Amino acid sequence: MKRTRVALVTGGNRGIGLEVCRQLARTGVTVLLGARDRDAGKAAAAELASEQAGVMPVQLDITSSVDIAAVRAHVERDFGALDILVNNAAVLLAEDAGIFEVSDSDVRQTFETNVFAQLAMCRAFVPAMVDRRYGRVVNVSSTAGQLQSMSTYAPAYSISKTALNGLTKTIAESVKGTGVLVNCVNPGWVRTDMGGPHATLTVEQGADTIVWAATLPDNGPTGTFLSSRRQIAW
Repeated sequence: MKRTRVALVTGGNRGIGLEVCRQLARTGVTVLLGARDRDAGKAAAAELASEQAGVMPVQLDITSSVDIAAVRAHVERDFGALDILVNNAAVLLAEDAGIFEVSDSDVRQTFETNVFAQLAMCRAFVPAMVDRRYGRVVNVSSTAGQLQSMSTYAPAYSISKTALNGLTKTIAESVKGTGVLVNCVNPGWVRTDMGGPHATLTVEQGADTIVWAATLPDNGPTGTFLSSRRQIAW
């Protein structure tokens, strides 16, 4: 029997992450729904289980090396390796503070989650993808970090997303030609807890390009910034 693809989605218990889990499961992918809160993860997985099989919760605070190691061990024990990594979890702190007012602690916490934890996740799972000559990594970014149009909005968050874009490009180049495709995706302004009720896109629309990038064919793009299934400027 052919092995199904296995995906890990961080921040999968709500918003865009939950919808990514739903859409990936619909394609037949086995989905590990990562959630910092164990109970929230179980509740989200139970919600999806009523719609389709193949979604399992895992406790995962991406800033915890202990949690990351435990999930990697779980993947290796039960599935052999991970095929798809969607780095969706992120924080938006001090959204209304200017660059001269945002606190050092908010900047550091933002970078710990939005940059350093993303690197830790890639270090944990990408090498095995390279060994197997297959992998898809999607880092959920934002045009808030797009240098071409960058403004004064949420400086800690925006600068962290610029750094995430740079991280994505570096990892993509490091694994080029190995069958591992690494891209970052701008989901757009989505109606979630982070995006707010006045956002222009539904979670279904926001998840679409993420899922598309997570299931790219072997000749798909890598090392790119994607939005609405198209490459955009850095």
